[in-house]
Amino acid sequence: MRKARVIVLAGNPNVGKSTVFNALTGLRQHTGNWPGKTVSAARGACVLDGEAFTVIDTPGAYSLRARSAEEEAAMEAVCFGRADAVVVVCDGARLERNLNLLYQVMEITDRAVLCVNLLDEAEKQGVRVDLKALSLCLGIPVVGACARDGKGMKALLRAAKGVMEASPAPRKAPCPEALEPAAAALAEALREPLNGAAAPRFAALRLMENDECFRRELAKHMVINASVEAAVERARSQTGMTPDEIAEAVTQSVYRAAEETCKRAVKKPAGTGENQLKWDRRLTGFLGVPVMLALLALVFFITLKGANLPSAWLAAGFGELEALLQRALDGLGLPPFLTALLTEGAFRTAGKVTSVMLPPMAIFFPLFTLLEDCGYLPRVAFTLDGVFERCHACGKQALTMCMGCGCNAVGVMGCRIIDSPRERMIAVLTNCFIPCNGRFPALFVMLTLFFSGGGPGGALLSAGLLTGLAALAVGVTLLSSRLLSVTVLKGVPSSYTLELPPYRRPQFGRVIARSALDRTLFMLGRAVAVAAPAGIIIFLLSRVPAGGRPLLGHITDFLDPLGRLMGLDGVILAGFLLGFPANEIVLPMIVTAYTAGGVLREAADLNALGAVLRANGWTTLTALNLMLFFLFHFPCSTALLTIRRETGSAKWTAFAFALPTCIGVLLCVLTAAIAKYF
Repeated sequence: MRKARVIVLAGNPNVGKSTVFNALTGLRQHTGNWPGKTVSAARGACVLDGEAFTVIDTPGAYSLRARSAEEEAAMEAVCFGRADAVVVVCDGARLERNLNLLYQVMEITDRAVLCVNLLDEAEKQGVRVDLKALSLCLGIPVVGACARDGKGMKALLRAAKGVMEASPAPRKAPCPEALEPAAAALAEALREPLNGAAAPRFAALRLMENDECFRRELAKHMVINASVEAAVERARSQTGMTPDEIAEAVTQSVYRAAEETCKRAVKKPAGTGENQLKWDRRLTGFLGVPVMLALLALVFFITLKGANLPSAWLAAGFGELEALLQRALDGLGLPPFLTALLTEGAFRTAGKVTSVMLPPMAIFFPLFTLLEDCGYLPRVAFTLDGVFERCHACGKQALTMCMGCGCNAVGVMGCRIIDSPRERMIAVLTNCFIPCNGRFPALFVMLTLFFSGGGPGGALLSAGLLTGLAALAVGVTLLSSRLLSVTVLKGVPSSYTLELPPYRRPQFGRVIARSALDRTLFMLGRAVAVAAPAGIIIFLLSRVPAGGRPLLGHITDFLDPLGRLMGLDGVILAGFLLGFPANEIVLPMIVTAYTAGGVLREAADLNALGAVLRANGWTTLTALNLMLFFLFHFPCSTALLTIRRETGSAKWTAFAFALPTCIGVLLCVLTAAIAKYF
């Protein structure tokens, strides 16, 4: 059987490369409208005319001169992945800027294809791309596409297949005439030892420029010995230029070629992009922080107003289902204890998780995804960049912080986009301060029960409080980053490039589908899968006697002194410990622990849940401290395992566990002490 041939996708950030990958393979690689989403190569498969192809989606990169983790991964895939074809995806409205990467790819392979994506957006801006003229200028196949609608994908595959089967015709990227003889001589010397792993001319230029990252990767494929070093030195001497001067000369020649090519093939009206620039100046200038807080408050307000009624409907439905399940199990003749274990332990707990968590998640996630899809989140990162720099951290940490709003484990993995090991560690250790998907629903419930007071005014107050809590989380993240940078992780901030993507009209259908499938149902499924066994554990603990009392009572009594000091109680702390596998189940575990003792057993909808909590001594102060501890406590098991994998250190993993927990305990103790004093 013939082995599937490999197509590598390369391109700058924000050109729709992952969307092209999804359209070709049918996979659901997350495609946010902001840089840093793809932090590792993804692999998929597609079929054309009965032949299978493997498609590799590389991280967005501006150049194959690796200056970041994304560019290093892209360089390795293109230079040393032995691709049968390389498709460079470009933005039709910003073609000149994207051609730099294409010319570098053309140095490496004679099987390059240019995909001019986002042609619909380019046309809306008045940009016209002559694909035939562009193909003649470059000497490679050029395919127009609109990947979001699936247009041009078959033509792109046919073009990639065509260059695989055509006779190789070497094409050179622009290079200054002064460098040509030296680069050609060095390329000839490298041809045999490289054995096709990377194009000799590209390798020659990178070695002459003293690209350390390329040298490291090249050393994996060939021996860089004294003879190679001597050949490189001869080539440099022949040019009479330093490595930096060689790199600058090559870059300028590429820019001139890109400009000349676009003059021939692209027609762009005067003033293109000025409207976006005006809005960017507003949203990242003096209005940046107010707009950011206002949008966050609006999302919270809509979520709080919309979640109550669906929660009550779900609670009633699960109550009826539990009664039906109990009758069915009784009809099977199961022992009463086993019936109670399955219904009151597993099913009731899963029902509580679903009825309490599903409505706010189903509203919040689509709204948050809309902000992501329209291109607003990168503006948030740009707004916060200066603040992170003053904290001696990397501005890219703002991007990983936004990822953490979805899932802290994803945010921790996203820290790979930060080049500096020191700054990456700071971002990893502080990412769990940001409330994730699993924590927001419980925060919504607390605000609804103890702070909203009914009516739109109450919901507005709750939204403002939740916005304040989110701002507090960001503030603690910044303060912790600053403290870490002057103590255990000393250093100065590094520089980086952040491209602001164009504003795009969100695809509402896909946003709803993605937020429902990838976020809401995924998070709910994970929570229910963890909640059912946890409910069984609490049921057993509440019925296993120890010294004349249930074992659960001894556990909560042991934790109660610390809980009271924090303005909570032992049951709440036990709920956090039982909820270690997933944050989504902490509040249901607390309610289950209360009701397992026989106090107000029906506690599925919000009204009954509030009655249970107040009957167990909860006040507004209890709810406030619970929200504070929800913001600042140990990461869930998934996030902690991810931290262990990313850092490779048990010490830093333990530190990541202890840091937010200590801050949360201190904040709760301080809040309780202030409330008691006044």
